[in-house]
Amino acid sequence: MFVETDKDSFDFNQYRTFRERSIGRILWRLKRYTSNFIEPRLHALGYTDFKMSYLMFLANIEESGITNNELAKRACVTKQMMSKIVGLLETAGYIYTEKNPNDSRSSIIFLNERGKELFVSLKACMQEAREKFDLVVGHERMEQVIDTMVELVNKLESEEQ
Repeated sequence: MFVETDKDSFDFNQYRTFRERSIGRILWRLKRYTSNFIEPRLHALGYTDFKMSYLMFLANIEESGITNNELAKRACVTKQMMSKIVGLLETAGYIYTEKNPNDSRSSIIFLNERGKELFVSLKACMQEAREKFDLVVGHERMEQVIDTMVELVNKLESEEQ
């Protein structure tokens, strides 16, 4: 609980309390932990060129493919940045592109076999992380955390559109 004191003075005790419960900081710390937990496991499985930051791109590729522009929108990056990342992921062998039959100026991006195999491996690594979380707070509490976060992001994203 955050107790208010004089608004014009800085109180380190208040600051520490606020910082400890800051949702942004909590999510950042959990993301950092998860990335540091999963990435080395994927590297050990042979995905030595993979970075967890690539997930925001790869996770948005549908079975029917996706255009560079749509992927950039979903990943919240510029089209130029998306083009650079697509080139990098294609060179690394996670995706491939084909000319868009509806618009010859653009390409459609697909996961290739290595990209699909990555997701199979990633699922196992994420399950290992989830088991660790369950050991800390219990399976039911972890389910509640996930259910709450899913509800929050779905509602907040629907309000953005």
